[in-house]
Amino acid sequence: MNFTQMHERLRLELLRRVERGTLSVSLLARQTGFGQSHLSNFLHSKRLLSLEGLDRVLVAQHLTAVDLLPSQARTHWTDEEDLRSVPVISHGTAMHEPLVRPGAVQKLLQVPAGLLERLRARASSSRRGWVRFVAVRIPAQDAAAMDPVVMPEALVLLDRHYNSLAQYRPERPNLYAVRHDAHLKLRYADFQAGRLVLRPHNRSAPVELIEPGPAESPGALIVGRVVMVMNEW
Repeated sequence: MNFTQMHERLRLELLRRVERGTLSVSLLARQTGFGQSHLSNFLHSKRLLSLEGLDRVLVAQHLTAVDLLPSQARTHWTDEEDLRSVPVISHGTAMHEPLVRPGAVQKLLQVPAGLLERLRARASSSRRGWVRFVAVRIPAQDAAAMDPVVMPEALVLLDRHYNSLAQYRPERPNLYAVRHDAHLKLRYADFQAGRLVLRPHNRSAPVELIEPGPAESPGALIVGRVVMVMNEW
């Protein structure tokens, strides 16, 4: 995918979000610092963004270049790289089982080994013995709060060795899989006044608060950091 094709795919994705009501030109302007007229011209194919501008929009909308690839291309984007198999497992296994039993593996997801090797871990001591990388599927009812970042039936790659609330990248919030009662939820999270604050991407969904147990740290509620979201899988 060349530079012009990336612009066009990003433009179409942003227009789709505007049509669905999850994005507006004014909101995108606040997120990126661009003027509304500048963004409107981009959305109506009257101008291109610079490489820096393209990156700012991707960061603001929690997108990567991989997300802009056609679904068929995404399934083959690793053909020429060394691959590592990551188990796709149930939410319950991801939340509670340090090791992944063979019988708990639903399928294997092929991920570039170089991608996984570059990721920084930030695990509590109790978490370091867990199998690090796992993937889970997100059903429609669980994806709604993170729309359009996470779409129904997306596969989500988790790093269970990152259960710290420290930001992985300064320019964007971490997206986590969090254990809330018996459920796994994908949310942005921070810790305030003794409670873990779960924030959705979809502003129509509620902000939720979790109070850790007496001997429970906030990190114990974090299943892992979301490394990659594979929509339309």
